[in-house]
Amino acid sequence: MKKLLATTTALSLALTAAASAETTMGIVVKIGGIPWFNAMEDGIRERAAELGVSAEMIGPTSADPALQVRAIEDLIARGVDVIGVVPNDEVALEPILRRAMEAGIRVIAHEGPGLENVDWNFEMASADGFGEAHAQLLCEKVEEPGSFAVFVGSLTVPLHNAWADAAVAWIAENCADKLTLVGERFGVAENVDDSRSTALDLLTANSDLRGFLAFGSQGPIGAGRAIEERRLGGQVHVLGPFSPGQGQRLVHAGILSGGFMWNPAEAGRVFVTLGNMVANGEEIADGTMVEGLGAVTPDAATRNIITDNLLEINASTVDDLAAMGL
Repeated sequence: MKKLLATTTALSLALTAAASAETTMGIVVKIGGIPWFNAMEDGIRERAAELGVSAEMIGPTSADPALQVRAIEDLIARGVDVIGVVPNDEVALEPILRRAMEAGIRVIAHEGPGLENVDWNFEMASADGFGEAHAQLLCEKVEEPGSFAVFVGSLTVPLHNAWADAAVAWIAENCADKLTLVGERFGVAENVDDSRSTALDLLTANSDLRGFLAFGSQGPIGAGRAIEERRLGGQVHVLGPFSPGQGQRLVHAGILSGGFMWNPAEAGRVFVTLGNMVANGEEIADGTMVEGLGAVTPDAATRNIITDNLLEINASTVDDLAAMGL
């Protein structure tokens, strides 16, 4: 009996040790409850189940950097192994991410190429390439010279503004005879209603408006609804990254002219894969295979891993993309 108890106790201790060794991670995104990040959450859950790790997504109720800081503070207090973040404001997050790293927590970012207090930031498209692809498509769509407007998630979202910078620069160099920028840029593209109302105001104030470049998944949807209300489909073009399932009807109605995206569910999977790798002490070096990214070429100086995994959204592809749950 003593031998049996000893064996049972040893087994129990071994199982407890195994459970405590499970990698734990929390991934803080820009905002919860929208299709883009719902798809990302699906990817996080799927990959966590495959790897046998514990991972959850935290989506704040609004795109407020202070809410992201609060969520990260909670994860630090809980002592998770890995914190992931899709930043709304890089500068606002640097101090709390530094605290996380000082506490021995590994940090993985996405859409935060300028962050310093991270182990790695990964991108599924280069900032310049993404912005330029949208700019070129808008230039091709527009027939009569006029103006265009740029929406971003907010004026502090780093990657959205990098895309906008690249798009505006490309148009200035390659399409200035057809397109001129209205104002600067408008930080409304993470909210459908704000995007719609801003688009309506711009349409009223600018009779020569020919297009919107909306960087933020809700921007194209909101601007598209404004175009639909004004019955300007095919005359004023709306382009940007959006969830195909959310924009499917507007694409087929000729309201959304298209855009480019990457798979947010795959990005969620990469969060978990990369987080588990760094938690286990695996080196991320030139040629390392990371599922969802392929063979990577990391920049050790900037802590960035940038790949090219773009998907084009148009009338020919949107149904298949939507059927994938995107």
